[in-house]
Amino acid sequence: MDKTKRIKELVELLNEASKAYYQDAKEIMSNFEYDQLYDELVSLEKETGIVLANSPTVNVGYEVLSELPKEKHASPMLSLDKTKEVDELVSFVGDKEAVLSWKLDGLTIVLTYNNGTLEKAVTRGNGTVGEVVTANAKTFKNVPVSIPYKGRLVLRGEAIITYSDFEQINKEIEDAESKYKNPRNLCSGSVRQLNSEVTANRNVRFIAFALIESDEDINSLDGQLSWLDEQGFETVERKVVNASNMQDAVDYFAEKIKTYDYPSDGLVLIYDDIAYGLSLGTTAKFPRNGIAFKWQDEIASTKLKYIEWSASRTGLINPVAVFDPVELEGTTVSRASVHNVSIVEELELGVGDEIEVYKANMIIPQIAENKTKSGTIEIPDVCPVCGEKTEIKNELGVKTLHCVNPKCPAKNIKKFTLFVTRNALNIEGLSEETMEKFVDAGFIHEFADIYHLDKYKDEIVTMEGFGEKSYDNIIASVEASRKAEPAAVLYGLGIPHIGVSNAKMLCKAFDQDLDKVRNAKVEDLVVIDGMAEKRAIPFVEYFENKENSDALDRLLDELEIVKPEVSGEQNMEGLSFVITGSLNSFENRDALKRYIEDRGGSAKGTVSNATNYLINNDINSNSSKNKKAKELGVEIITEEEVLKRWP
Repeated sequence: MDKTKRIKELVELLNEASKAYYQDAKEIMSNFEYDQLYDELVSLEKETGIVLANSPTVNVGYEVLSELPKEKHASPMLSLDKTKEVDELVSFVGDKEAVLSWKLDGLTIVLTYNNGTLEKAVTRGNGTVGEVVTANAKTFKNVPVSIPYKGRLVLRGEAIITYSDFEQINKEIEDAESKYKNPRNLCSGSVRQLNSEVTANRNVRFIAFALIESDEDINSLDGQLSWLDEQGFETVERKVVNASNMQDAVDYFAEKIKTYDYPSDGLVLIYDDIAYGLSLGTTAKFPRNGIAFKWQDEIASTKLKYIEWSASRTGLINPVAVFDPVELEGTTVSRASVHNVSIVEELELGVGDEIEVYKANMIIPQIAENKTKSGTIEIPDVCPVCGEKTEIKNELGVKTLHCVNPKCPAKNIKKFTLFVTRNALNIEGLSEETMEKFVDAGFIHEFADIYHLDKYKDEIVTMEGFGEKSYDNIIASVEASRKAEPAAVLYGLGIPHIGVSNAKMLCKAFDQDLDKVRNAKVEDLVVIDGMAEKRAIPFVEYFENKENSDALDRLLDELEIVKPEVSGEQNMEGLSFVITGSLNSFENRDALKRYIEDRGGSAKGTVSNATNYLINNDINSNSSKNKKAKELGVEIITEEEVLKRWP
C-alpha cells in the first residue's frame, strides 16, 4: 500500500464527511466508519511522519499580521529562456535526458523545513527579495506541516488555485466587477493576505517542482521529485524525455491542457542530470539548465461582422469584435475584446475585413492580425445605452471611449443587480452579467422594466448564452417575484445605509406599510433603534426626489405587497445579535439571521454598545469581534445556546 497516497485519500474523505455533516446537514458515513478512518489516519501519520495542513487531526490557528515581513533569498531566482518551437526543445536536450513538466501559473513559493516541521515560507517576490507568508502556507490545502525527513529541507513550488475552485469562488460574488479576473491573480492575493483565515478559505494548493537543499544525495531531478512525493508533497506532473520522444510528450500535455484543472501557461524542460545542468552556469538573464515552452497559438481566419460597443458602469465603452464563428483550442469562438479605441485604429478594422484570431495562453480570444485593413469602423459619438454624447480620452497615448452622462443606466448596474438578489426581489437568472447585457440592449431603464422583459423575447433568445429555456426560466422567476414583502422592496431600492436588517426594522416600525415608510420624516426615523440622523436624512431625501418616487410608483404597480408571516414566538424582541465564525447547525449566516428576525430580534454586522449577544461557536478565539465583545462586556454565546434559549 502507498501510505502517502492513503493519507491523502483519508484526509479528503474525512473532510468531505465533516463538510456534509456540519454544513450540509447530511451523513455520507456513520460515526463508527468515520472513527475507524480517523484512527487509521492518525496511525499512518505517526508511522510516516507526514501530516498535511488540511488533515482533520490538525487544528490550524489563524494569524493576523499588520504587514508581511520581507526576506532576501539565498540566491537570485532567475526566469527561464522561452521558445514556442518543439524543434528547439529537441535541440536543447541533445543527447541528454530531461524532465518535461507543466509550467504552472500561480505564485512561486520557497518552503523551509527543519526537524520535520514547516519553518518558513517565502514568496518569489522580485526574485531577490520575497515576502514571508509562513502562517498562510500552513493553511494551504495540501502542504505538509510535518514530514518524516528530519534534516534541513528547502524546496520550491507553485501555489495555485484550480479553475474549478476559482469558478466556485467567483460564483459566490454577485458584483461582476468584483469577480476575480483569473486564478493567478486570485492565488497571489490569497497567499499574500494579512489574515491567514482568508487564505484557508481559498483552497490554495502547493505543487513542488524543485528540491533546493537537503542532505539527500540524489543527482536526478525526477528522482528528487519522487523523493519529495515520499515526504508527502504533491509534485508537478512530469515526463522524463529525450530527443526521440519529445514530440510525443509535448502532444500529451497539449491534449491534457484542454481539460486540466490546474492553471498552466506552458511547459518547462530541465536536464535530469542536476550536476550537469548546474555546471552550465547562467547567462546574464537565464540559467542554462532549462528552457520554458510556450504554447504555439492556434490561429484561425474569419470575417469581421461588426464592432459591438459595450458600456460599463465606470462610463468606459469597450469595443468587442464580433466575427464569423471559428474553432479554436477545441471551442467555438465568435467574439474578442479589442480593449480600446487605439487598438481599433491600429488594426484599421472595418466590417467585412479578413482577420486572424487566436486564444492568448489558449484561453482569451484576441485578434492577431487584420489582413485587409479597410479602416471603416467609426467610433460612436453617442453612448449605445443612453444615447448621450461620448468623449474620447487620451491617457499616456492610449485612447479610450467614455459616456459622460452621470444618469446612464449602464452606470447603475449595481442598483439593478441588488434589486434582484435573494434578500430583495429574489429573481433567479438575472446575474450581474445578464443584467449588464439587458441594460446595454436598452431593455431596462428602471426597476419596473424588469417586469416587461417579455416584450424582448425575440432578442433575448438569440443573445449569446441564451435560448428558449433560459428565457422561460427568467420570466418564470420574474413572475414569481411579483408577490413581495415590504422589507424586500425597500432593501431592493438600494437606498444608502439601508441594508437587510434596517429595511426589516423600518417596515416593522411602520406596521409593514410602505406608504408610511416612504412618507416618514427625519424626526419619525431617529427614534427607531439604529436610525441615527446620518441614516435618516439621506433616507428622507431619497423619497423626496420626484424621479425616485415616481419610479417606485411604477414599480408598485407591478407588485402585490404581502405582509410577512410571523413565525414562532417573538422571544428575541428588542435583542441585537452579531454573528461571526463558522456555523454548524445553520446552513449559513443568512439562515441564522432569519431565525433571529423571525423571533423579533435583529442581526447586525459589527459589535457595539447596542449589541446584546455575539454568536461565535469558538468562544475562546482571538478574533477582533471576540476581543471587542469582551471589551464592551457583550456576552458571547454558541449556536447551541441560541437554540436552547430561544427555541
